[in-house]
Amino acid sequence: MHLLINIIGFQIGWFACVLGAANYVPLVGPIVVAVVVSFHLSQASRPLRELMLVCAAGLMGAVWDSALVTAGLLEYPSGNFLTGFAPFWIITMWMLLATTLNVSLRWLRKRTIFAAVLGGFFGPLAFYAGSEFGGVIFVDQIVGLIVLALGWAVIMPAL
Repeated sequence: MHLLINIIGFQIGWFACVLGAANYVPLVGPIVVAVVVSFHLSQASRPLRELMLVCAAGLMGAVWDSALVTAGLLEYPSGNFLTGFAPFWIITMWMLLATTLNVSLRWLRKRTIFAAVLGGFFGPLAFYAGSEFGGVIFVDQIVGLIVLALGWAVIMPAL
């Protein structure tokens, strides 16, 4: 049951972030993510360790997505608190992703190559879906997707 709740919570948080940003109400997503993360931490056997993972993923995402913005590959229509930095709602999405690492994505732990392949495919796919909803804009879609694929192929095993 915990696995199913984890998957559903992630999906609800993802849609809240992307649709909130696309509709210029970027605070909606982080509020939903805060609820999901709080629930996740309340269920974790080692909540402090999980919190550290959530914060580390948020920091990693802030750096990576800010680099993509600074490089001119991605633009975000809302939620930007500083020019050249990732919007706050995408950072919370990274924190949301961290809630899946020891639950629904736990099976990837010792499968580094598989994690790289899945990250390289599903990371860009999530961004593509986000762009279709209007939450993110690719300045050059092909280049953006290639850079995302390469980055996520490294990021997923690292997480």
